[in-house]
Amino acid sequence: MVPRTDIPDVPDVSAGWYLDVVAAAARLPGWVQLAFEFATDGVVVGFALALVLLAVRARHRPGIAMATALVGPVCVLLAYVISEAIKGVFRVDRPCRTLDVATIAPTIAHCPELGDWSFPSNHATIAGAAAVAIWWSSSRWGSVAAAAALLAAASRVIVGVHYPHDVLVGLTIGAVTASALVPLLAPMASPLVQRLRGAPGGGVLGRGPATGVDAPTVRLPRHR
Repeated sequence: MVPRTDIPDVPDVSAGWYLDVVAAAARLPGWVQLAFEFATDGVVVGFALALVLLAVRARHRPGIAMATALVGPVCVLLAYVISEAIKGVFRVDRPCRTLDVATIAPTIAHCPELGDWSFPSNHATIAGAAAVAIWWSSSRWGSVAAAAALLAAASRVIVGVHYPHDVLVGLTIGAVTASALVPLLAPMASPLVQRLRGAPGGGVLGRGPATGVDAPTVRLPRHR
């Protein structure tokens, strides 16, 4: 029996791709399935750690660098709120429930509870926003983060909890939100960072790059 793909509010092509991916994932070795199940949440944790490390690194950089690092997580949170709001409007059920994929193969991950809507993917939204936020602080780290975001998004389909269009839209929401807000908010936050750095207890934000004239070089006498 072939599961139906004519689901309301779900493109037929996305439902078809989902079934193909789940069927292929069911044939993967057990350790690969376990790796995807771990990565689908682990990558998001990795983004959080990267954002924290960028903020720590920015303690010795100019105020705009620290401001950029600090507004990054704020933009990720705003992207998540937008994603959640859209979920509440469309209220699309998860494919692992609607498509009855058990007729093909069990999904790698447990199907979320009813009411935990599918469209768009929060994981993909967070990944897209985090990758762009990281790129604004470090293009080198951002390149790695972009690859990790694609992995995080793809893993949501592979483990069976999202349609492909869920993750594509989620990535877009996150990337667009961070692309628009980080360059807008960072210059606004930079003067505040500078003031806080000079205030009592502001040392947690660092002092920025060293300033002033270098101390003269002391030449030691040469022994003959």
